[in-house]
Amino acid sequence: MTATDLATQHCQPMKGKQHALDAKKVTALLQQLPGWQLSDDKLAIIKDFKFDDFRHTLGFINAVGFMANHEDHHPDIEAGYGHCQLLWSTHDVGGLSLNDFICAARVDQLLAR
Repeated sequence: MTATDLATQHCQPMKGKQHALDAKKVTALLQQLPGWQLSDDKLAIIKDFKFDDFRHTLGFINAVGFMANHEDHHPDIEAGYGHCQLLWSTHDVGGLSLNDFICAARVDQLLAR
């Protein structure tokens, strides 16, 4: 599955460990998303984004927020002047689900525009 394939999908409600991705699937999906990394606890994917100033950082956060609300899947966001870190995880499955990779691909697609 490519990043483009991921970005064209939509998040689905997922509850329970049966929806958590195994390590092999996580590794394969991460290879499609340059710059995204597995968190130290292996329960999330993270990426840092750099911007010229705070205005562009906030614009990015707003665009991500709009997409996340539409998909009903929301990241943890840490931001400051000229930078933002996104962390995707599916708390209802206790780790990573396909939804996290769909949203990460959609974020990358936002920046490609």
